[in-house]
Amino acid sequence: MSVISSTLTGGAVAVSKESFSSTLTKNIVAMLVWLTLSIINGSMVHTFLRHSLFFENPRYIMFICMVINDALQLTLVTALYVLSYIFRKIHASVCGLLIMTAVLTTRSTPLILAGMAVERYIAICFPLHYGHMCTVPRTLLLIGVILVLTATPPLTDLLITIVHEPPSFFHNAIFCDHPLLFRHRSVYYKNCVFDGVYLSFVALALLYTYCKIMLTAHAVSTGLASVKRARNTVLLHGAQLLLCMLAFVVPSLQAALISLFPRFSVEIRYIFFLVVYIIPRFLSPVIYGFRDELFRKYWTRNSILFYSILFYSIYFAGG
Repeated sequence: MSVISSTLTGGAVAVSKESFSSTLTKNIVAMLVWLTLSIINGSMVHTFLRHSLFFENPRYIMFICMVINDALQLTLVTALYVLSYIFRKIHASVCGLLIMTAVLTTRSTPLILAGMAVERYIAICFPLHYGHMCTVPRTLLLIGVILVLTATPPLTDLLITIVHEPPSFFHNAIFCDHPLLFRHRSVYYKNCVFDGVYLSFVALALLYTYCKIMLTAHAVSTGLASVKRARNTVLLHGAQLLLCMLAFVVPSLQAALISLFPRFSVEIRYIFFLVVYIIPRFLSPVIYGFRDELFRKYWTRNSILFYSILFYSIYFAGG
C-alpha cells in the first residue's frame, strides 16, 4: 500500500519543477473538494443521528459507516497531500500514524462494500429470513470484524519494522512514504498476498450477489422495482470496488506513465490523486443519499436545517 503516500506525496518530490501558482491551485482545489465532501458527509451523519429509524436498519448502519470511513480517509489523504508540499520531512512516528490510519480506511472500503452487497442479496433473495439474518447486533459484529481484519496489516507492518529497525529510527525526520517507513522486504510481500486474497474475496462476493439478484429478477414476472434497485445498487458497488482497486495498481501504472512522459510527472501524480482518492468519495452520497427514497426524504429536510446552522455559525463567527 505504498500508494497511500507515494501517490499523494509524489507531487512533493517534483515540487521544485512546479510554479508557485500551479502548486497553490492544486492545493486549493484539493482543499475545496475536501471541504465540499466533508459538508455533504457531515449532513448525512447529522441526518442519521437525528432519526432513530435508521439505527434499527442494518442497511443504513453500514452506509453511515461507509460515509464516516470515506470522510476519515479523505481527510487523511488530503492532509498527506498538502503536508507533502509544506514539509519535506516529518517525524517518523507521526508519519507512521497517518499512513497506518490511511491504509486502514482504504482497506475497509471494499469489505464494507461486500457487506452492503450481501445485505441487499439477503433482502431480495431471502426476504422471509431477512429479519433474523440481518440484525443490528450482527451488523455491528460484522463492522467489528472488518476493523480487526483491516487493522491487522498495518499493525503487522509496524511490528516487523520495530523488530528490524533500531529504536532511534522512529525519532528521525523522514519523507513520509510507506516504503521509506516500512522498509523491510517482507512487508511488501505480506501486503501483496493479503491484498490479492481479500480483493479477490470482495470481487467474488459482489459478482455472486449480482448474479443471484439478476436470477431473482428474471424469476419475478412482475419485475419488482426493489429488485431492480438492488441490482443497480450492487452494480454501483462494483464500480466503487473497481475505483478502490485502482489504489492497488496505481504504483506500477503511475511509474510506467511517468517513464513514458517524464515531463508530465507532476500532472500524472495529481490526476491519479483525483481519480483514486477523490472521485470514489462522491459515489457513496450518490448511491444512498440521492437514490434511496427514504434517506433522501430525511436528508433533504435535514440538510436545510444543517446548512442554515452552518451558514449562520460561519457568518456570526466572521462578524
